[in-house]
Amino acid sequence: MEVVQPVTRLDQLPAPVPYMPPRLSSDSFLQLPDPAQEQLSAAIEGTENASTSTTDLIRAAKAAAINNNNNNNNNNNHLQLSDPSIPLSPRSEDASMWSDTDSTENLTNASTIDGAALKESGSPTSKPTDPPAEKPKKKRTGLSARTVQTGDFEAERHFYPRVLNANIHPLVASFFSLGNERILARYTHLNPQVNLDVLKDLLAYKPKYFQWAGADLFNVTTAAGQRQMIIVETNSCPSGQKSMPLLSEIGDEHGGYSLVIDATFKEMIMKSDKTMGDLAVICDKNMMEASGYAAVMAESTHENVWLAEYYVEDPDPPVKWEDGVMFVRDAEKEWHPIRACFRYVTQKPWNRFPINAKTIVLNSIVSCLAGGRNKMMAARAYDFLNAELVGTGLGIKIPETIRNVTMNEIPLWLDSMGGHAVIKVPYSNAGQGVYTITNKEELREFMEKDHYYDKFIVQSLVGNASWSSITRAGKFYHVGTMPNKKNHTFVSDLRMMVTANEGGFRPVACYARKARKPLLRHLSDDPSITSWEMLGTNLSVKIDDEWTTEAQRLLLMDRKDFNQLGIGIDDLIDAYIQTVLSVIAIDKMCKRLMKDNEKLDLPTGQGGGVKDERCPWFDEKVFDFELFAALNPDKALLSEIIH
Repeated sequence: MEVVQPVTRLDQLPAPVPYMPPRLSSDSFLQLPDPAQEQLSAAIEGTENASTSTTDLIRAAKAAAINNNNNNNNNNNHLQLSDPSIPLSPRSEDASMWSDTDSTENLTNASTIDGAALKESGSPTSKPTDPPAEKPKKKRTGLSARTVQTGDFEAERHFYPRVLNANIHPLVASFFSLGNERILARYTHLNPQVNLDVLKDLLAYKPKYFQWAGADLFNVTTAAGQRQMIIVETNSCPSGQKSMPLLSEIGDEHGGYSLVIDATFKEMIMKSDKTMGDLAVICDKNMMEASGYAAVMAESTHENVWLAEYYVEDPDPPVKWEDGVMFVRDAEKEWHPIRACFRYVTQKPWNRFPINAKTIVLNSIVSCLAGGRNKMMAARAYDFLNAELVGTGLGIKIPETIRNVTMNEIPLWLDSMGGHAVIKVPYSNAGQGVYTITNKEELREFMEKDHYYDKFIVQSLVGNASWSSITRAGKFYHVGTMPNKKNHTFVSDLRMMVTANEGGFRPVACYARKARKPLLRHLSDDPSITSWEMLGTNLSVKIDDEWTTEAQRLLLMDRKDFNQLGIGIDDLIDAYIQTVLSVIAIDKMCKRLMKDNEKLDLPTGQGGGVKDERCPWFDEKVFDFELFAALNPDKALLSEIIH
């Protein structure tokens, strides 16, 4: 034990060393596995923007650190859990089941901030003796499927903590309780040019391939003040449940999870044969929601459900396909057949899932190729449906879109739109592969990048009134959020999730997101702010092959956040109608791409096969690669699709 000598003179005191708090950034918490990481991000989301105080961030970081000094008597060597008020995993013994890793090993070593180790001593004057620890990498191979059982659903595992404490806004609750009949009456009353019978049929439409979707929409206006909701993109297998407050505080613990499972998935599996195997949820991100669907599925079906992670880069994945049937591997290395699968695989799912399968898959892979994860085909699908709806007063409203653009053509199309445009890699999602161009420097940076795919889409840019794209329909610019106390307006978008079954469509969940920086009136007002900082709203951020969420920019449909959006119930109805139309457009594109199998009725020796009576839908239709290649001539994409 060190003996401290008494100090008798002031000149014997050591020179003070100034304390420098650890630097924090947006990726400070990347090492925490889900859902702990997402809950930690949510702990700081109440601030108006990401630049919260260092003190608050240190407090949150300390709360996330786990004391790994059980066998060390020197309590100054490690950070202590000084603030237990921020929840991590609700039950530590089950943390491995719900996190993004196979165990909580990484969580117990979470003592780094922004890639650098925190000071290991409790004294601010001491210096670290060990080199900074590397951020633990997420395990991407050797994974196993695990079972989820009845009773495993606990709301704090599948919703952000802030959502559990939120009260749904009465206007939003009113929208979700309307039903299609009243929505139809209201919409046609405000839009008398709309053919009521046509819209009624569209709301009652039953998709064959695309039953569960979410659309991102912008609330825009023109110089003349004509406001409307426009579709930015439509996603298959969308996120959103963890961000939606419960519509009822009594008897509604599952929220929208049960709506998707009970209304859509259970209806799909009614035709399946239980002898073909079990049920499964397969994901490649967002374990908080994927595990929520698995837990609700187990409770609703009274069966054990397999939960497996399926990554594109995994050389030894826990999922395989044999003769159109999915198999999952458990911890004992045994393979189990799956008769129906809830798919939460969103990153290039066509390179892991076959288009035709005996295992029922929600959503089918063709829905992603036809527009759910393919912006190129989605734009064509919208055009086809709009052509069908001419004269009905209905149509999908989207920014002006140019398809199949090569790199050399991009500057020409940019000039035609007044120098402002959005360039998109058609097959990326979660905010990746989207480039907002407002000046020559941003264009130069895009042109110098190495791009894997051959073709792009160019869309008109929706900015502020003085710097939006010039299109044939005029200029659209963002309505944005209500001004804050600094009179700043932020770009925001709205995510509308819907599901469908024999009874037609219904809304499931809704949330909004805002950009990082306020919208400038003129781009020259602050040249240091990039256009993406003002226009990019996606919360998912990928750093070092790891996904994290900037939850501080999430706007809930609760009493606090909803008023910031400046929208009303008629805007929500408009967003719902636009979402339904976009989903129908993509589902009809799916039907165009799936042609009759001419070999189905041929004898076995002439190319036909033995039909499995347990899954009569298998190979009734086949994917039309020739038509797809004509509509979407991108060789890099075609090489990825499982034939």
